Amino acid sequence: MSKLHPPALPLCGGCSCEAVRFAVDAMPLLVYACHCTECQRWSGSAFSLSMPVAADSFAITCGKPKPWRRTGGSGVESIDWFCGDCGGRVYGQRDSRPDIVAVRAGTLDDTSWLRPIAHVHLRSAQAWERIPNTAECFDVLPADFADLASRWRQM
Repeated sequence: MSKLHPPALPLCGGCSCEAVRFAVDAMPLLVYACHCTECQRWSGSAFSLSMPVAADSFAITCGKPKPWRRTGGSGVESIDWFCGDCGGRVYGQRDSRPDIVAVRAGTLDDTSWLRPIAHVHLRSAQAWERIPNTAECFDVLPADFADLASRWRQM
């Protein structure tokens, strides 16, 4: 995989109607594609792109997102934050990881630089999907993202 040029900071984005806007003033920890059935349903597509960032680098710059607390298929409780006007899912948080905010990478204004380092939950991926052979692939969520994060930063 060719080395990517890092985007200019801050990374800015928001929901479809732009009532909720955010900025991230540090590089993401990594970017990965999740193919679980929940992400397929939420995205209305075959997968979602997740971009974990340090919580102290993330700020809402416009609007007030609405929370939805839920327990996912893995039994982990999290809060997803949506726009109250258009319903666009912008980011998520877990009580067990208060130092991380999982930004929905597709909500960024500039997505041209995004490259997932891994594809997770491939056991529920759509049969027609073709995953590039340069990405790590996992049938389920890996227990530790530290190695993937390190390799993503090197890209």
